[in-house]
Amino acid sequence: MIRNVVGSVLALAGATAAVWSPFRAWYDGRHGSDYPIGDLFTGITDDKADVLGSILLPFAFAALVTLLGVVLRSRLLVALAGVIVLGFTVLWMVRVGQAEGSLVISGNGRGLGDGVANAFGGGVLILLGALVMSGRHRTHRLRPAAPPPTHPTLDGPPPAGAPYGTGDQRGAG
Repeated sequence: MIRNVVGSVLALAGATAAVWSPFRAWYDGRHGSDYPIGDLFTGITDDKADVLGSILLPFAFAALVTLLGVVLRSRLLVALAGVIVLGFTVLWMVRVGQAEGSLVISGNGRGLGDGVANAFGGGVLILLGALVMSGRHRTHRLRPAAPPPTHPTLDGPPPAGAPYGTGDQRGAG
């Protein structure tokens, strides 16, 4: 139980960081919510996107999958959400690297910003949460249940509707 609680908190904290990340600077001071989702597949442009048409969309979807995985205690769904966040973050980094020629990490506001760090860290936290969670416990049977008897047994009363015998059914007689 403790593992599920700790894993859930880690996963939900990661999902929060991932959803928050597009509202932070991603590259050269440009916020992640300015990048259209289509640019991830066609190449980064200077076009601006609506908030719901930006890279916030896959992160919001991943947060929803995380929430569903936590409610259902499904390690697989939580891990899938972490892979979605990390996948879109890495895809964005590859596309920006192609458009700019290289990726720069700089402390003066040029280069990769803290939004990328939030997204990457959020994806790692979601995966860590999936690792920590114990998931649902399933009962495993070693052998299948025995079928019900086809004739009355000698250990109990006769089945309903069966005629009562005149002799002792236990063999004393």
